[in-house]
Amino acid sequence: MSEEMKKRADIAEELKWDLSAIFPSQEAFEKALKALPEEVDAFANKYDGNLTDVTTVVEGVKDYEEIFAKASHLGQYGRLPVSVDITDSEAQQQARHTSNVLAGVSAKMSFFQSQMEDLDEGTLNAVVDIEPVYAAYIRKIKKSKLAKLDPKVEEALAQLSPVFEAPAEIFEQARSADADYGTFEVEGKEYPLSFVLYEEVYMYSDDPKIRRAAYDKFSEVLGQYKNVVATGYYTQLQSEKTLATMRGYDSIFDYLLEDQEVTQDLYHRQIDMIMNDFAPVMRKFITHLKEVHGLDKMTYADLKVDLDPDYTTPVSIEESKDLVKEAMAPLGEDYVNMILRAYPERWVDFAQNHGKRSGAFCSTTYGKHPYVMVSYTGELTDAYTLFHEFGHAGQGILSNENNPLTSARPSLYLIEGPSTFNELLLTDYLKDKADDPRMERNVLSKMISKTYFHNFVTHLLEAAYQREVYRLIDEGKSFDANKLSELKRNVLEEFWGDSVELEPGAELTWMRQIHYYMGLYPYTYSAGLTIATQAFLKIKSGEESVDGWLDFLALGGQKVPAEATKVAGVDITTDQPLTDTIKYLDESVDRIIELTSQLS
Repeated sequence: MSEEMKKRADIAEELKWDLSAIFPSQEAFEKALKALPEEVDAFANKYDGNLTDVTTVVEGVKDYEEIFAKASHLGQYGRLPVSVDITDSEAQQQARHTSNVLAGVSAKMSFFQSQMEDLDEGTLNAVVDIEPVYAAYIRKIKKSKLAKLDPKVEEALAQLSPVFEAPAEIFEQARSADADYGTFEVEGKEYPLSFVLYEEVYMYSDDPKIRRAAYDKFSEVLGQYKNVVATGYYTQLQSEKTLATMRGYDSIFDYLLEDQEVTQDLYHRQIDMIMNDFAPVMRKFITHLKEVHGLDKMTYADLKVDLDPDYTTPVSIEESKDLVKEAMAPLGEDYVNMILRAYPERWVDFAQNHGKRSGAFCSTTYGKHPYVMVSYTGELTDAYTLFHEFGHAGQGILSNENNPLTSARPSLYLIEGPSTFNELLLTDYLKDKADDPRMERNVLSKMISKTYFHNFVTHLLEAAYQREVYRLIDEGKSFDANKLSELKRNVLEEFWGDSVELEPGAELTWMRQIHYYMGLYPYTYSAGLTIATQAFLKIKSGEESVDGWLDFLALGGQKVPAEATKVAGVDITTDQPLTDTIKYLDESVDRIIELTSQLS
């Protein structure tokens, strides 16, 4: 990756996504944005107070879905540009204006949810009799009935959604726009630093001096913003706790898990088992990493160093296409062809440019193809990221094609399964192709350091820390930046033990991730990976067929997670999937160590 970032305007078009599949032009978008509130008024005039018979209710649900599909297209077109260039003030204004219009739409439409919740059981059941595809939607209505508020309050809360989203935006502005990371110096040479450059480049540098110096400077600048970020985060959690109490939940955990349709047992087990049973496996891997690199100590800044940095596997964008064709082949020709459309139709924003947010994501919307954001540097790790996001894309397309909008979205608990399953396919393909110990070791270490480190360690440790913060809020206590740092450090010490030296700055990891503003999201990465690993191992051994996995991808929100995973042959109500996953990883780390001894 070039350390000199280009401006967005200087990036070649073919490296950028093409949003014209949502709206053919800016004028068409603006016209639709202006028209939507009028359509909402017409919808309200037709249905507000008139959901008196089943036929009208069914018709109303169909019209309701149509409006929310349009709102979703507007949201995508209106907000995606700012994610690839936060310095573009026009994109900023468009994103905010779109959010405000859509908040107004949600507020105006909120009567429909309230009045659906007022319907008696018999009417709701009759809706499913007439339109069985609405079974999942009606299941959720019956649940939300229990926590409904006065319709006027629901309308006000919908109108306030941009305010509830503000802490995340304040966080993003503080770390990406306001913070000036300056430069750092190593042996007389000066290096430019930014949030993205640290997260995407220097953190992985194979030169310990550059890696550690970048970390020190990055942590120093990040620390200057800790109080404002902590205040914004406290606001986020207070609003969640207030809403939980208003809706009658005893605990903020119950409130946030309700939407995922999973129990606290599943949530806590995921965190506890990995903290207890997987920590020794990762300590073994990290200690091996330290020995291979001949490091005096393994510091927090060294965690993401590659086991064999000299063994590079460059993968161009063109070559990533071939990997899709070959590694995803077990999922069948239809699936592969569906994903390959991403290249000619420009679903992906590959560019590296100044102002682009760090990380990667896939944005899916009903009735349109998905959009993927990555910063592609031409390394194998980028191919992994691409495969990950294509996993989300595939599930999004299949869910949307096989479900009405009201039940197309799977539970958050399941959302990371398809993405990490595709990473496992890539690892398996590369491992089969490996014709010498060094290549096999490289592939296995990539699987540990990329797929599992990211999901089973980074995000899991976020989840373990986040749980402690939510416990404070549940007990009516507050926190400041120093308390958050203390909680984060405790979690890191518990997981890494004495295998890693936590130098100053490690405790500020709570400032590096947007996930904390998305409810109980971080733990779902390890949940999804557990599901994916168990399904992958069963398909590999022939115990399950790939058809079950494809059926699972097409489920959307039809079934609650405990039932949905059974379609793929995975029973998440037991410890087995987690136990099998940890055993698979332990064996993989042992194999890496064995291969190292062969090589030396």
